[in-house]
Amino acid sequence: MKSNILQIIEQSILTEAEAVKRLVDFLDDSIEQIVLEILSSKGRVIATGIGKSAIIAQKFVATLNSTGTPAVFMHAADAIHGDLGVILPEDIVFCLSKSGNTPEIKVLVPIIKHNGNKLVAIVSERNSYLANHSDFVIWSTVEREACPNNLAPTTSTTAQLVMCDAIAIALLHLRGFTAQDFARYHPGGTLGRKLYMRVIDILEKNRTPKVAPDDSIKSVILEISANRLGATAVVDNNSVVGIITDGDLRRMIERNDQFSNLKAQDIMSHNPKTIQIDELAINAFYLMEKFKITQLIVMDKNQYAGMIHLHDLFQAGVV
Repeated sequence: MKSNILQIIEQSILTEAEAVKRLVDFLDDSIEQIVLEILSSKGRVIATGIGKSAIIAQKFVATLNSTGTPAVFMHAADAIHGDLGVILPEDIVFCLSKSGNTPEIKVLVPIIKHNGNKLVAIVSERNSYLANHSDFVIWSTVEREACPNNLAPTTSTTAQLVMCDAIAIALLHLRGFTAQDFARYHPGGTLGRKLYMRVIDILEKNRTPKVAPDDSIKSVILEISANRLGATAVVDNNSVVGIITDGDLRRMIERNDQFSNLKAQDIMSHNPKTIQIDELAINAFYLMEKFKITQLIVMDKNQYAGMIHLHDLFQAGVV
């Protein structure tokens, strides 16, 4: 049997979920017009609000900016105390409010209208000052808050957030916003690193372990140890002819009682896997995963450029 706490949480979730589901009933042609207005506008989206609605407006702005629609947040209280200058003539202003009747909204709305900006209301109360004085109205009406006293903004702010997200996603679709575009706006994220970071970006210039085909096994071991990559390239006149890994050394010991007379070319693996220096770093990971290896030789066209390890990809945040 569920505890009282779990029952309260479940009821809150269901209350908000039902409110979000009912938002579909409020969709009409005006929302489509708003999206098209933003799409064709040379200005930005300005999102404003007071209290909890202001926090949702901030989230709306963040989502728009990250998906290709320039947007700016303006707190309604700050706006009427000097921040109105942030609004440019071609900007479209979104005002978020449950009641649509707060004092700040009643001061702000006439000024926005006087300046000639298009005003979009995201509001719950139908017979409100904001709804009656906006160019477009998006209804985020809810029957009640999840709060037992029907006071704390919960269901109403969730409804605002969902409507804002839906508008942002509609714009994303219409702009043909791709994963590459998303990476451009999120270069520090995992997706950005996957789509932008190249092998040259993680290749350390001093990590170019190499031995000649006729070098001794001792030289091979010292070279592998010095670079701590678990492998070394075998290079002849700067052409890669093979690779020797820790595994190759173990197999050599298993197969030979004496190996002092062996040379690098005697134990190397031929036709090692390579990647070009200007390839995407994520492709290096795919190669390593495909062939079950942890090192890749890096080539600059036909010249040996160095070696990268699987750990390099993890440290760079590529995977």
